[in-house]
Amino acid sequence: MEVEGMEDEGPSSQSELPGENMSLHNLSLFIQLPADLQSSTPAENVCVNQRAVDKLTEGFLSHYLPDLQNSKRALQELTQNQLILLDTLDQEITKFRECNTLLDLNSLFTEAKIYQNKLVNIRKEMIMLHEKTTKLKKRALKLQQQKQKELLEKEQQRERELERERQLIAKPAKRT
Repeated sequence: MEVEGMEDEGPSSQSELPGENMSLHNLSLFIQLPADLQSSTPAENVCVNQRAVDKLTEGFLSHYLPDLQNSKRALQELTQNQLILLDTLDQEITKFRECNTLLDLNSLFTEAKIYQNKLVNIRKEMIMLHEKTTKLKKRALKLQQQKQKELLEKEQQRERELERERQLIAKPAKRT
């Protein structure tokens, strides 16, 4: 199968395509003939004009390569955007963890305030109990002093009564 009548139209698309190092010859090695063109018998020889293959390859590349390059750029952009989104998501997760930490700190401070109030109440109660104890000790001391005084007065009263009785008891008169 020979294709003729195709003319060379200036520089090949190989030089016009940026970033493509594959030669037209190497690319043509990867092109396979459709199944209906392939012979089941190895004896059949197919003649192909290399210039035609180059032109067809160039046409194929010029038709599909821009779309492939656009797709490649779009995929690179999507990958870059995905990396940015992952980084942003990581930052948001860190913020949520910090918020949870702050909530934990707030609950700790609230709990600390509650316990501080309990300690203040216990201290007030202890001061009140100390004051009551002091008052009770003073009262007990006064009662003890009053009881001792009463006992002392009773003892003195008894001694006076005994003295009075002694004086009242008749004494025998002395004979003169």
